[in-house]
Amino acid sequence: MKLCAHRGHWLQPAEKNSLEAFERALAGGHGIETDVRDAGGAAVIAHDLPSGGEMSLDAFLALCARHPRARPLALNIKADGLQQLVRAALERHAIEGAFVFDMAVPDALGYLRAGLPAYTRCSEYENPPPYQEQAAGLWLDCFHGEWYGRELIAAWLERGKPVCLVSPELHGRPHLACWQQLRDWRLHRHPLLSLCTDFPLEAAAFFA
Repeated sequence: MKLCAHRGHWLQPAEKNSLEAFERALAGGHGIETDVRDAGGAAVIAHDLPSGGEMSLDAFLALCARHPRARPLALNIKADGLQQLVRAALERHAIEGAFVFDMAVPDALGYLRAGLPAYTRCSEYENPPPYQEQAAGLWLDCFHGEWYGRELIAAWLERGKPVCLVSPELHGRPHLACWQQLRDWRLHRHPLLSLCTDFPLEAAAFFA
């Protein structure tokens, strides 16, 4: 299982989506989940509306290109119509192991048409997930509790499609029971499974 540091490996909330958090995650060999919007005609890293001074997507990918084994790169698309900007940036930096997710369905179809790896979403509110056959993988979310079973994850993995699981702390819930369940299910050794977490160091030790 791979680890995907949620908005980088931050130590204080103010570090989320910062250069320091990204460098820390990459140095640890972890993938990164981050947020992409547009500002002034360019793609930038921002969870909320840009206010100026945000890191560009180009700068983020240039940093990630120096750490090709620190994957996956999960690009949470926060605005519509960014397909060409995202595709050009990924190609410019020869990035492999990245995917886009969280777009509205009409916007997601544009990423699929552009040939970009797009994950579909599955949660308590999105089941069954849309465009399953075209999707490069599954983003498995749990807003209120771990509602899914082993069979759901295993079915995607058996089809050769990666699954990225949202760890409960991203929604303000305790995480250790979920982590223990993954270990009990013996899924944590699967190379196509990823865990998006706020605690990459703790997760690395737990699943070692």
